[in-house]
Amino acid sequence: MSSRLKRIMKYTVIICFIILIIDLVVIIYTEKVMKKDKSYFDSINSFEVMDSDIISVGSNNNNDKRQEKAKITKYDREQKKIWEKFYNKGYNSSFFGVKKDKDNYIAVGNYESTKDEHRNKTRSALIVKYDNNGEILYENDFQVLGNSKFMNLLVLEDGYLVVGQSIYENMTLGLSDEGGAILIKYDKELNEVWRSNYGGSKSGIYNDLLILDGNIYTVGKDASNIGIISKYDLEGNKITTENYEATDSFGFTGITTVDNQLFVVGAKKVGKDKTDYDTDSLIVEYDADCHLVKEATYKGKGKERYNKVIKDQDNLVISGQTGIYNKEKSTDDMMVFQYNGIFAKYNRDLKELKIVEYENEIDDYFTDIKQMDNRYLISGYSTYDKKNYLPKFIVYSKAGKLIGTGL
Repeated sequence: MSSRLKRIMKYTVIICFIILIIDLVVIIYTEKVMKKDKSYFDSINSFEVMDSDIISVGSNNNNDKRQEKAKITKYDREQKKIWEKFYNKGYNSSFFGVKKDKDNYIAVGNYESTKDEHRNKTRSALIVKYDNNGEILYENDFQVLGNSKFMNLLVLEDGYLVVGQSIYENMTLGLSDEGGAILIKYDKELNEVWRSNYGGSKSGIYNDLLILDGNIYTVGKDASNIGIISKYDLEGNKITTENYEATDSFGFTGITTVDNQLFVVGAKKVGKDKTDYDTDSLIVEYDADCHLVKEATYKGKGKERYNKVIKDQDNLVISGQTGIYNKEKSTDDMMVFQYNGIFAKYNRDLKELKIVEYENEIDDYFTDIKQMDNRYLISGYSTYDKKNYLPKFIVYSKAGKLIGTGL
């Protein structure tokens, strides 16, 4: 071998070695940066209490790709996990509502079903039926205008009523007679039976529903911060819709009934404020024809809202949250808030019985509330370090005293 060829080989080896070192440095640095920048979240959006168990739904990003994945979890009464299943089809996904149907569970939410949806950050609505062990029996998705989700459902003898929305994706122009707030009936195998819709094709949504005296009542939001309550017959024919001005960007998010009257919760915008900076927690009483009877608000230190409401005999028990504006950390481009949970209790006449704010962590979000034995169980999630969010259950006594946390 000539000396010239030896020199070329020597330099080639040196160059390859240098490139290898550089690649290793880049990989190590990138992994450290990514590890530092990665945030972990795990949320409970809704749950149901059963005779011996608790079933919940939400999402987390505990996977190699850090994608959000819808999850359904079964706990015992002490909130110890029995099993947990993730919906791993498509890309990002989340569940927002869950109900038990005999030995099965039905979860609703949305997911990025295709590469186009993943790229455009839009989702299709999703309904999944699980057996008692968390195995999928049936599933179906729904899409009309480009961005859809299901928020909650009711179990019927012959199927399921589901509410949500299908709206245009961001920056898409147009008018539609098919989108907005959505009400759908599915049979037990998750085949669509009928469908109704109402409201703005850019922001209309139904968040919750119930059946009273043979009619379906839905609550949500139309365009421009207008809360809505709608009445349908059992075939999906709309009887009436009434507007409420003005709510926040979520609208009405919960509904229950006492003495054949309807009680709806959400947020009420303060004064002529065009942003969501200042809202008061809101509970409104409607009669069976969707006429407003009376309302009550709770004003805290910032943007308050009530998320879910249940009845306990003649009383109304509520989970909510408050966002307190942090002037020091806010900038011209971004407003920063500290979020705390709210537990509230009113009597039948909307007289305040108890309102307490939960301020244990940096941020706390209360998502749902149910009765369990002689106490109230609230779901949500909290952050302890401004970055990572963990799920939790919070327990209050009938008198509104904090008596425990779980998970």
